[in-house]
Amino acid sequence: MPVNLQAPDPRTLHPVPGVRIGIAMAGVRKAQRKDLCVFVLDEGAAVAGVFTRNRFCAAPVQVAREHLAAGQGIRALVINTGNANAGTGEEGLARSRATCEALAGHLGVTPTQVLPFSTGVIMEPLPVDRIVAGLPLALADLKADNWADAAQAIMTTDTVPKAVSRQVSIGGRTVTITGISKGAGMIRPNMATMLGFVATDAVIDPALLPALVREAADQSFNRITIDGDTSTNDAFVVVATRQAGHAPITQLDSAEGAVLREAVIGVAQQLAQAIVRDGEGATKFITVRVEGGATKDECRKVAYAIAHSPLVKTAFYASDPNLGRILAAVGYAGIEDLDQTTIDLYLDDVHVAHRGGRHPQYREEDGQRVMKRAEITVRVLLGRGQAHATVWTCDFSHDYVSINADYRS
Repeated sequence: MPVNLQAPDPRTLHPVPGVRIGIAMAGVRKAQRKDLCVFVLDEGAAVAGVFTRNRFCAAPVQVAREHLAAGQGIRALVINTGNANAGTGEEGLARSRATCEALAGHLGVTPTQVLPFSTGVIMEPLPVDRIVAGLPLALADLKADNWADAAQAIMTTDTVPKAVSRQVSIGGRTVTITGISKGAGMIRPNMATMLGFVATDAVIDPALLPALVREAADQSFNRITIDGDTSTNDAFVVVATRQAGHAPITQLDSAEGAVLREAVIGVAQQLAQAIVRDGEGATKFITVRVEGGATKDECRKVAYAIAHSPLVKTAFYASDPNLGRILAAVGYAGIEDLDQTTIDLYLDDVHVAHRGGRHPQYREEDGQRVMKRAEITVRVLLGRGQAHATVWTCDFSHDYVSINADYRS
């Protein structure tokens, strides 16, 4: 069961003017399952994205990058679940392009104005004929308020659809930001299998959107890990339809730009944390905060060393305060000149270690009391400077092994 996460109420997901979404059951991998999703964007929308850094990236990632670089104005997104179209070589590229060509033909746009996304099993041929056959059904379903169904249609091993929406005021106009994501395993985004799509009607200079999407990813999807695996298919895309009617935002550090930045990052963080809460077999949501580093980079290294450690994660699952595992992870994180005598460790409000050794007042029953909670904060003080970083992760349970052992069957 996911950790303190429920399916979104469709009534709370605000439509974004300029975006329509259609869903279909195309039978990509399983029959009678929503597995095909189409976003159609009004002309004039701006689109930017960040993608996996896995060098074995999937065909749709390669094609989406090419189409964004073409600069012809993106008019549609097509997303399938059940098949990742990764590890499929030239044939995979051809099938991804064929999907774009088919949707473009229906919409009267060029194929380079369509971005493809796939998620699911790796190294199996994409059933492009099923996807192409399902496109008319998805297009017939186009609606502005289809966000909840879209969140369901992009799921793989997720147990709960993930969608977030909020509205802010910019220039006296109401601006909407709504997004969906999927992911539960093979999650260590490095730009998660993770997909995220956020749309807003904010009037923003298109030249600012790449910086906004990178910052939002760095503050959200690039701060989560479930199992340390960087997927072949990760993508995070932000769409700005620019229909809200306020004066254009030309600087992200302006007052209006700051409002938009905070809202987009906030939506992205909620979506990213929802992925961790729905981690395969997760029973606990863990915040790892590292403070007092010389640089943000070394703080991230330490945070990820803790969050990736199977020994740490299994200890949390068992509520076993074997907390030397956390100190060991700090030690192998890669800080060559680390002084262990400056390090303090906390579990929530429990002071576990002081100056590199067990705190004199620490009692194991206090550590166990915290570890039994569904939400826990691990806080490490390095004593080296003022930098800090936060990563969100979950525990490892028996179910993680079972889910991944049975995934293809």
